Order: sequence, then structure tokens, then C-alpha cells
Amino acid sequence: MAGFRRYAAAILAVIGLGLAAGPSLAAPPFKATLPAGPKPWTHERFDDAPQTFSFAVVSDLESGYRPGVFDVAVADLALLHPAFIMTVGDMIEGGSEDAALLNREWDAFDALAAKAPAPFFHVAGNHDMTNLTQRKVWEARYGARYYGFVYRDVLFMVLDTEDYPAARMQEIYHARADFLSLRKTDPAAAAKLPYASLQEARTGEIGPEQSAYFEKLIAAHPKVRWTIALMHKPVYARPGDKGLGRIEAALKGRPYTILNGHLHRYGYAQRNGADYIMLGTTGGERAFDGSQGAMDHIMWITMTDHGPDIANLKLEGVLDKTGHVPAGGEALCLDHGGPRCPTP
Repeated sequence: MAGFRRYAAAILAVIGLGLAAGPSLAAPPFKATLPAGPKPWTHERFDDAPQTFSFAVVSDLESGYRPGVFDVAVADLALLHPAFIMTVGDMIEGGSEDAALLNREWDAFDALAAKAPAPFFHVAGNHDMTNLTQRKVWEARYGARYYGFVYRDVLFMVLDTEDYPAARMQEIYHARADFLSLRKTDPAAAAKLPYASLQEARTGEIGPEQSAYFEKLIAAHPKVRWTIALMHKPVYARPGDKGLGRIEAALKGRPYTILNGHLHRYGYAQRNGADYIMLGTTGGERAFDGSQGAMDHIMWITMTDHGPDIANLKLEGVLDKTGHVPAGGEALCLDHGGPRCPTP
């Protein structure tokens, strides 16, 4: 406690010195000494409003993990300096009921994410939350499976699209395991298994308690300037009360954006006057045939007075000061056609 009091006193002393220094703290950020008359710049309305900030979103790196690709994304983020980093899930391979193995996978991922100079917000994908053991490991490490927070008057909502009743979750897990096992040897036969046509496999599920949580959260923040919801599966495509319907109804009349992953292919649509965007990959399995939406990328979102400006940065398009893809990215299979790319 004594150490804390000394620290607080030192901080107050610094603040006091700053106040005593007078107008220097209030000086405008831009200053130029030029004669009166024309200026060699267009205007002095700088795009640095206090409410403007940028954050990054990464997408699936599992379900066909390609070593080294996510390392490039982390190196890119270290150059870009977002306020924080989010994901749309599938951070580990998962698919196991071995808690020790799952914790090792999370340790490895978190060590990698920690190299980026910004907070990383976890969002669960189906690889991360496949069974009840994985749910317990998640809750022990990260707490809530779904949650919300406000940053600079923007409401962020993180959804869990693997929100099944316990018994149903285990049924899906075993059906998925059978499907994945057969797919290794006979993809055509695997496609005929029940899991391949399950609604849950395509769109996931939102349970009634989760819907109620977000209804209350939305109602508690009626005047935020924007709402951004992140999830793994496109649960908004699921009809009925296990989809996103209740949450979408609660969002009606306010500006919002929906982001998800899961299908490893970028897609854009508008629903209810809002942007619904499916991200591609940040290291997961993907096509290399030039087809629409197949790409490894970071989504870069800048919140402005008029809402989010969204840019997608392909990993091979972010170069360091030497003019190269960082973290050895030029040796990987990215869209520039690295030596590890499969032959089309």
C-alpha cells in the first residue's frame, strides 16, 4: 500500500508540473511557421478526432492450419498498431476431450497472439468450442463464452455460436468426429453422413439465455454511436428461435455491423440495412485458384463520426520498411504465389 501511495503521489506531482507549465499542454498538435497568404496544403481539418480509433479483426487459422501464416498476420499487426485485435474464431485445432492437450494448444496460440502490441479479444469458433470439455477449458481460461464491452462509445458484442444444450453438444461433437475421420479417406462417403447436412454445422445456434443477455445489453446502451457484433458461424442464416432473430430485433433502428467467419471465404451482404460480412482466412485452409473471396487477410476497421470504414489488408500486401512481407511471409503460400503454393 505504501508503494502505491508513493506511485500515486508521483503521478499527481507530474500532473501538477504539467498544469504549472501552463498553455504548452493546450498547444495545437499542428504548428507551422510560414508567412501569411497561400499555404502548400489543402486544409487544416486533420482526421484525428478523439472518437476516431482503429482496430483489427483476424479470421480462421484452423481447419487446415498452414504454419507461419498467422505469424505474418501478427507481424503485420505489430507494424500497424491497432487499438485492439479481435477474431471471429477457430484459433486452435481442438476437437479433443484431452484437457491437457487443449491447454497446450491455447498456450501456443496465446503466446503467438501476445506478440502483437495490443489486447486480443477471444471469440469462440467451432474448433475452439467443440465439446463440453472444451467449454470447461475455455471458461477456466477466459471466463465468459459470450460478452460485451464498450470502447469509445461503440458497443461490441461477442457471440458464441456453439451455444447448444449439453447433451446436444456432445451429440454434435461425436457426429462431427465421425465425419472428419471418414473425410480423410472417403470424402464422398463423408458427405453423406448426417453431420454434413446438420443445421448446426452450417449456422450454429444461439440459446435463449444468450439471446436474453444481448437483449438486455442492447437495451442498457441505447445511445451508443454504433454496435458491432462478432461471431464465428453465420447464425443469422438460421431461421427460428435458435438463430439471431431476437438479437436482430433488439438492434432494429440503430446502426450496427455483423462480422463472422467459418466458411473460409470472404462475403458481403446487407440485411436490415446493415452490413453483414463474412471474413476469409488468416492461415486456415483456402483455395488458391483466384476465386472470389479466397484470401488471407486482416480486416482493418476505423471508427469515425459516420460509422466504420472497413479495409481488408491481404497479408502479402503489408510490407515492412525493407519492402518485404514480414515474418518470412514471402516463403509461404500467400496470394503472391510463394514456393509452397499448390499447383493450380
